[in-house]
Amino acid sequence: QVQLVESGGGSVQAGGSLRLSCATSGYMHRSGCLGWFRQAPGKEREAVATVFSSGAGTYYADSVKGRFTISRDAAKNTVSLQMDSLKLEDTAMYYCAADTRFHTGLRYCPIVGYNYWGQGTQVTVSS
Repeated sequence: QVQLVESGGGSVQAGGSLRLSCATSGYMHRSGCLGWFRQAPGKEREAVATVFSSGAGTYYADSVKGRFTISRDAAKNTVSLQMDSLKLEDTAMYYCAADTRFHTGLRYCPIVGYNYWGQGTQVTVSS
C-alpha cells in the first residue's frame, strides 16, 4: 500500500514558477515508477513527467520539456515537480501517482497503469 500527499500548488502569473512536492509512504522498490499527471477542466488527464523510484529515467510530455523538472529523493520519500516559465495552459489539477509494478529493463516509466494516486493540488496560471 502506497499513500501519496501532494503540496505546493497555488496561483501564479504566467512566466512564474511553482514547485510541487509529493510525500510518499509505503514501500516503493527501485524499479517502481512515480509520476505527475494533470487534468484541466473539460480535458482528459495527461501525463506530465515520470521517474523511476531510483531517480533514474525521467520522461517529460512534449508540452513541458525544458520547463518542468521531476526529481525523486528516495531518502526523504518525496517526488517533486519544479515548474518554470509557466503558461496559461498549464492551469490544471496536478496529481502525484505511483506504479508499484516491476519495470526492470525499461528506459522510461510507462505513462499508464498507475495504481496509487494522491488527492491532487490545483495550479492556476493567470495573465
